[in-house]
Amino acid sequence: MALLTRTTQGVFAIAPTPFNDDGAVDFDSLSRLTEFYSRVGVTGLTLLGQMGEAPKLSHDESVGIVRHVLKRTDVPIVVGVSAPGYAALRALSTEVMSAGASGVMIAPPNTLRTDDRIVAYYEGAAAAIGEDVPFVIQDYPLSFSVEMSPSVIARIASTLPGCVMLKHEDWPGLEKISTLRRMEAAGDMPRLSILCGNGGLFLDFETERGADGAMTGYCFPELLVDVVRHTAAGHRDAAHDVFDAHLPLLRYEQQPGTGLAVRKYVMMRRGLLTSDAQRRPGAVLSATARAEVDYLLTRLARSDSRVTLVA
Repeated sequence: MALLTRTTQGVFAIAPTPFNDDGAVDFDSLSRLTEFYSRVGVTGLTLLGQMGEAPKLSHDESVGIVRHVLKRTDVPIVVGVSAPGYAALRALSTEVMSAGASGVMIAPPNTLRTDDRIVAYYEGAAAAIGEDVPFVIQDYPLSFSVEMSPSVIARIASTLPGCVMLKHEDWPGLEKISTLRRMEAAGDMPRLSILCGNGGLFLDFETERGADGAMTGYCFPELLVDVVRHTAAGHRDAAHDVFDAHLPLLRYEQQPGTGLAVRKYVMMRRGLLTSDAQRRPGAVLSATARAEVDYLLTRLARSDSRVTLVA
């Protein structure tokens, strides 16, 4: 499997972890998901992210999920290995990279409050996983409560060759992308691949600002592929037209606390998951919420023929 680089582009779909109603990992649904992602043209997959319910998995389960997917696809795989301490981070990184992963994603602990401590943490993480392992900085202050300025990101990228990608999830964050690209052009930092998260909610303009693509998990990854492809081709109106058609559902899915429940429900309706269950603790959609999602899907189907559902 090819390793991540600082020029990696495209759409890395963040895969949810399928569970049966009893909480066991549903490997049959995971196989369907993997085949589906390849079929719709994603560049790669990200496993064990926040939307993959990684904190609810044991080490052995995490490794088993990664190995299962790697056996069923040729696309690059990024694995979330964030952990409170370096020992667990090192152990999971070693196993998934040995299995054929293309890189790992590391989020900062929520205790980091100064620029120097943030840089020092990533220096320690890079030493723990090994200098030859490409890693992704996950910049998601709304979730992790860690503010990473462009200058801090530049310091990490300049100091650590293994830092090849930024998963950009700051919000608002469009100016941050522009600032990073200006710093790169001025020679103040090396180039980083920038893939954006936040469910794709700002992807239409993020790609125009210089992002290389998306790393997120909207329930219709086809949209993410479309936006990145149209923007790269210079077809601005086409990118915004398809984005606008999906925006009501995308917005609904982005609700804090229930977003994963919406995503899994839609993927169940698409025939990809047998169950929309989350491992406890997890949100459950009310009957009213499910009806609202069904309504949004009905409306979306009028403009996107790829919206085909099972009962």
